[in-house]
Amino acid sequence: MSNGRGYDRPANYTVLVEGHIDASWSTLLEGFQIMPLGGDLSQLSGRVVDQAALHGLLARIAELGLVLVGLQRTGCPARRD
Repeated sequence: MSNGRGYDRPANYTVLVEGHIDASWSTLLEGFQIMPLGGDLSQLSGRVVDQAALHGLLARIAELGLVLVGLQRTGCPARRD
């Protein structure tokens, strides 16, 4: 159900976590693609259906003991006010 708020729609996110995460963890992280970066960081990239799904992903990151370094919504659609 959409109520006009942009965060209640599907969106792409990039998440940075500490450590080098194996690509096999993708199934544990909602199918997000995993890319190791320099400086002992990993980038997780993918799409969530709404803000509740994003909160679920962040909870899973915490459950796995990963340290969240950054979160960015990418490719945001234009706002319709």
